[in-house]
Order: sequence, then structure tokens, then C-alpha cells
Amino acid sequence: MTQRVASKRGRSAAQREAVLRRAAGIRLRFGRLLRAWYRSHHRDLPWRRTRDPYRVLVSELMLQQTQVSRVVLKYGEFLEQFPTLDVLARARPARVMEAWSGLGYYARAKNLHRLARELAATGTPATLPAGAEALRLLPGIGPYTAGAVASFAYEQREALVDTNVARVVRRVVAPALDATRGADGGTIWAVARALLPRTGRATYVHTQALMELGALVCTARVRHCGRCPVRSMCATYEADRS
Repeated sequence: MTQRVASKRGRSAAQREAVLRRAAGIRLRFGRLLRAWYRSHHRDLPWRRTRDPYRVLVSELMLQQTQVSRVVLKYGEFLEQFPTLDVLARARPARVMEAWSGLGYYARAKNLHRLARELAATGTPATLPAGAEALRLLPGIGPYTAGAVASFAYEQREALVDTNVARVVRRVVAPALDATRGADGGTIWAVARALLPRTGRATYVHTQALMELGALVCTARVRHCGRCPVRSMCATYEADRS
């Protein structure tokens, strides 16, 4: 039994190393093609016009399990009522919940309000920390959201994996991976890090492009491979053609 477990772990480690080598091998060309496509095809969404950490955080929390079209309507309204962390911290919980109405998953709003109050208690004006590790210590902030704020607001070289990014990374580099399995999920994060460009500024565009590609082209239901800028190096596309 122990030998079988050790053998399985050895195969898994070898497979992971092979996947990471493939990601490293395509990183430069993949990134260039992806970012060039994004500059010509991305949607003009309001949260992409700001690097303000609070506004980035609000958008990322709203976008969790909520359609973009609904968030576009609520994002501006929410920020009109609560333009800063300090204003949000002083608000009554009922007012925050009312402003969040229509987005669902109200735990997100409760955590955001709690986060604002914690930060406001440490000094004025309240500010979000720049590092992903420090962000993860705040209420309701997981690895993805921490990476999003660090990258999109502070231009740090942080990987982040949502469902769209995971789908694109898996299809391009390692179709055999299953994002719902713990070990494979960790490998997908490792691949996402291996594909990052060298600078934080380029990482911002790179990650936005991955998310956009998954939302518009490499979707969950349909792969629009004819429109994909990275199909020439996509393992799934190659398998379909063989």
C-alpha cells in the first residue's frame, strides 16, 4: 500500500513538473499574443478605469458569482453612497445591505463593511495594504481577491485564478487537470504564476486579458478557437485537431 501511494505521488510530481516546463516554454509568446489581443478586444468596464485599491476591492467582491451586467449597474451606485473606506465604515449595516441589494450573497457586503471598520479604526484615512499576504488577513479576503487588489491596484506581480483564468490555463497548458481537485487546483495556480510576465505593470494587463479571454472566447460552454489569439500553442486545440 505504501509503495503504491509513493508511486502515485511520484507520478503526480513528475506530471506537475512537465506541466510547469510546458508553461515556462510558452510564457513569452503566450503573453505577447494574449496582451496584444486584449488591447484590441477588451470591454470598457468601469472598474478597469481605476487603480484605487478600495474601488478595485468593491468591484472584485461584487463580481464574485455575479454577472458582469448586474455589477455594472450596482458598482457606480454603491460608490456614490460610499466613495471611501471611511464613509463605508461610518455607515449603518442596514444601509450597506440596502445598497448591496440585487447582487445577492450578502456575506460579501457584511465582510466589506467589517473590513472598512477594522481599517478605519487603525487610522485616518483608512487604506488597504499593498501586499497580498497582508490583504488576506482582512475579513472576506481570500487568495484570489488579495491577488486581484495587489495586482490591479498596486501593480504587483501576483497571480490570481478565478474560474475563467483556471479554464484558460487548463485548456492551454494541461487539459488533464481538474480544477475541482485540490492537488490539480494547486498546479493550476502554479501554472498561472509560471505564465506571468516579469513586471507588475505587464501582469495587470496579462491577468485582465486571461479573464477576458475566458469570458468572451474560451467560455465554459463553447470554445471559440477560431477567435483565440493563443490557439497555436493550446494543448486542447492541438488534441482536437489530431
